[in-house]
Amino acid sequence: MSVARLPAPPLAQPYRYQRRELVEPDWTRFPGWRSVSTAEWASPQWQRAHCVKSLAQLRQVVGDQLSDALLDDLRRDQRERATMSMLVPPQMVNTMMPGARPGKRGGWDEAFRTDPIRRYMIPLFSDRRTDWSSHPHATRDSLHEHDMWVAEGLTHRYPTKVLAELLTTCPQYCGHCTRMDLVGNSTDTVTKLRLAGRPADRIAGILDYLRRTPQVRDVVVSGGDVANMPWPRLEEFLVELLAIDNIRDVRLATKALIGLPQHWSQPEVVEGVARVATLARSRGVALAVHTHTNHVQSLTPAVAEAARALLAAGIRDIRNQGVLLDGVNADSHALLDLSFGLLDGASITPYYFYMCDMIPFAEHWRVSVAQAQRLQHEVMGYLPGFATPRIVCDVPFVGKRWVHQVTDYDTQRGISWWSKNYRTSLDSDDPADLHRLHPYYDPIHSLDAQGRRWWATQAGRGPAQVRAR
Repeated sequence: MSVARLPAPPLAQPYRYQRRELVEPDWTRFPGWRSVSTAEWASPQWQRAHCVKSLAQLRQVVGDQLSDALLDDLRRDQRERATMSMLVPPQMVNTMMPGARPGKRGGWDEAFRTDPIRRYMIPLFSDRRTDWSSHPHATRDSLHEHDMWVAEGLTHRYPTKVLAELLTTCPQYCGHCTRMDLVGNSTDTVTKLRLAGRPADRIAGILDYLRRTPQVRDVVVSGGDVANMPWPRLEEFLVELLAIDNIRDVRLATKALIGLPQHWSQPEVVEGVARVATLARSRGVALAVHTHTNHVQSLTPAVAEAARALLAAGIRDIRNQGVLLDGVNADSHALLDLSFGLLDGASITPYYFYMCDMIPFAEHWRVSVAQAQRLQHEVMGYLPGFATPRIVCDVPFVGKRWVHQVTDYDTQRGISWWSKNYRTSLDSDDPADLHRLHPYYDPIHSLDAQGRRWWATQAGRGPAQVRAR
């Protein structure tokens, strides 16, 4: 007699989608903000005035909840490793340790140490690698943007696209900032470069170059962060930019949509955006906003409110360009949680996750090309195609490349080689450049023992010698 078999239960998906409502954590859990009203919290002026800029101000916010040992850890990082000064808006601080509540002294230490937002906004010395804290080929301007300036603050790297750095400040400073050479205040380890020209002259030079360079159609307006530019001045620049006939795409780059959404919710700013968006549409120009968040914890109702206000004002798209950071989001579930949170909760399109650039003291954040390729595979198929983020490697002297576009890859030594199909402003007169391969380096701690030993023998050898191409 045959026995009927019940069908096997379906296997669980590697990732289970679940829509989550955005939540604004209770900021009064911080002793220093116990009496802050809802109206104060919603004020961009209050947010800017109460940014955490120092260890002393952090102590004012958290009271005695963090131990002296942890604060000494932070103090040492600022003295010996930090490439960015501390600047964290209350909105951003409030998304750290959302479940923590005041208790005994030192009770928040573990929550603070492990928090993903804290790990890239307020680095600790103990976060950093002690074997290879910097890669041997790490540089302050790792993407050579300054070398590609065609006018002060204007990087012409791609044939049809430019980056306009209008200012050198942000409402918040991320520890992994790729523009750590220029942006923000000097630290104990880095004396920052400074824009030399007057702002009006710099903007005039940028506009003059764009008027006489008709092959440029796409301008990323950045810095720093455009949220730190008074809106009337930014609007004046955008109106001049939109009057240039060859400009077809304009992208405003602002981390403040995440860290200081109160700025973009201001009626005077939203009304100004609407004027610029109307002008852009009338001239057939696509106006978009690019923002930067790395973890779903940063997404709150205030972020969603600001994003939807910008879209209602006529912004065509808001796209997120995150950075792949070990200990923060270098996990497919974290990337998918963030992507769905952006899409479902805030109407922001997941766009890119960059591999962390080879700047000094960043090795604890960086992952290998092989790991990035695995993560790209693991996030495919869950999101709509238009909202499936691409993981890209920004290769020095090449530009952005999908992580599977690598030409050659020595996984044992962690050296990948990349080609390009256009000339930058640095090699416009070099006929051999399109046939040259350019190296990118995995973090050395990600290699096997043989690969680590090989790198230990390479002291003093330059990139050209190492790549042997």
